[in-house]
Amino acid sequence: MISHEIKIAFDEYESLADLDKADRSLCLEAQKALKNSHSPYSKFRVGAALRLQSGKIIYGSNQENVAYPSGLCAERVALFNWGANHPDDPIEAMAVTAHSDEFPIIKPITSCGSCLQVLAECEKQQNQSIKIILHAENGPTWIIKGIENQLPFLFFEERIATP
Repeated sequence: MISHEIKIAFDEYESLADLDKADRSLCLEAQKALKNSHSPYSKFRVGAALRLQSGKIIYGSNQENVAYPSGLCAERVALFNWGANHPDDPIEAMAVTAHSDEFPIIKPITSCGSCLQVLAECEKQQNQSIKIILHAENGPTWIIKGIENQLPFLFFEERIATP
């Protein structure tokens, strides 16, 4: 038997004021994205903002549907927008935040497995890591560098991905 251990790393900041200007600004852009969330069922709004290498900001918000599987998370809305419209302008960072009128968000909300898998493929497509900034309105902010610190067993099969 061989025993393996996986470690992940992330930085935690007590408040937005502790972040550098670019990351703080991206968190504020993610908060703006909350406005366009369509979440009448969960009442749980999620906003995402991507900062591209060119400086352009792309937004995403969760989009629910009464037929639940038809909805989409904020992260994938933003990432698919990037892939469809700006694939030659690499993503430097993505900020994600959430809000609920039902309860306070006191710690960062992490992305679901489907969003992490899409993020992994975006990193692979652009051949560089993406800084992920998870921001809680009433709590800390986590900065995570690269998908390997969130999804150590990501699915990727080279033989499927090459034409």
